[in-house]
Amino acid sequence: MTGTERTQVEGVARWGEVILDELEKAVIGKREVLHLLLTGLLANGHVLFEDVPGLAKTLIARSFAQVSTLDFARVQFTPDLVPGDITGSVVLDPNNAQGVFRPGPIFANLVLGDEINRAPPKTQAAVLEAMEERQVTIDGVTHPLPKPFLVIATQNPIESGGTYPLPEAQLDRFLFRTSVGYPGSAAEVEILMRRSARQNDQVDLKSMVDSSTLVALQNVVETVFVDPTVAQYMVALVEATRSSKRTQSGASPRGSLGLLKASRAWAALSARDFVTPDDVRAIAVPALGHRLILNPDEWLRGVTGEDIVRECLGTVPTPPSVSPNRPNAAALFGEPPAAFADSIAPEATEPPPPPGPPSMQPPT
Repeated sequence: MTGTERTQVEGVARWGEVILDELEKAVIGKREVLHLLLTGLLANGHVLFEDVPGLAKTLIARSFAQVSTLDFARVQFTPDLVPGDITGSVVLDPNNAQGVFRPGPIFANLVLGDEINRAPPKTQAAVLEAMEERQVTIDGVTHPLPKPFLVIATQNPIESGGTYPLPEAQLDRFLFRTSVGYPGSAAEVEILMRRSARQNDQVDLKSMVDSSTLVALQNVVETVFVDPTVAQYMVALVEATRSSKRTQSGASPRGSLGLLKASRAWAALSARDFVTPDDVRAIAVPALGHRLILNPDEWLRGVTGEDIVRECLGTVPTPPSVSPNRPNAAALFGEPPAAFADSIAPEATEPPPPPGPPSMQPPT
């Protein structure tokens, strides 16, 4: 990579620290979860939280939207929800007696799908095109979604009454499936003390980054170099899930692409312009576990897809770290957009105001 490209990747890491520090004012003791969510956004992917109620899943999504000044929409999935409630619909305009498209909540930058498994399959299917194609089609007309676009969905794994399990095709659309988990004792005490001192349920967070800068950061992540040996390691992990005797079906090539995208973002947040095997190992479990279909006897024994991925990580040989003598990224991915080169200004302390190109330097 050129010096400019390395500076851009370092800017991703600095922005990441600024965003995570602000998020931790609201979400205490869960920096690893926040880091994974930020990785998913920078990799232009969607995240599924599977956990019991009351563990700040909604708070995480709302806080992320607040810090990043993204348009935020929350959809509470219920059995009577219809596809048009999410995607929008064409309604009659009484002024000219013509149909007018009224966009639904899916047209926000950050969409929280709360308890997504409570909606019927027809409604769940309406989300598929939006998640994968970044567009929706209403009455034969295609409407593109805004950039960036991220779906954060939640589901309660311990309650099955009145729920519709997500089909494998929709699970595969999520880049990550993860859980928040209970906070530690010290973190929970800190939650109580901050709430007592605040005297209010609402946590006020500063807006640290705008949507145009996030798109710029996503584009920088696309320039992170992946050595062929690391790509072979990704494929070996995916093939191991397919050949496992404990699975009916392993991860598809979409899983391999998910490893590629997520490991690039993870490396960029670590201020590296190349992916290492450790980056792949760090995100393999949340990136692949939900893509596996287990044998029925394994499922009855309580084995999960994440367990199978951990087993594969222990059996597939890890290649040595890549050499720093890697090719110029411009030869592999093309020259970066001119806006990036123009926006690199190490002495800047504040992002430039729109509509100019976003700065790669976070505020200090």
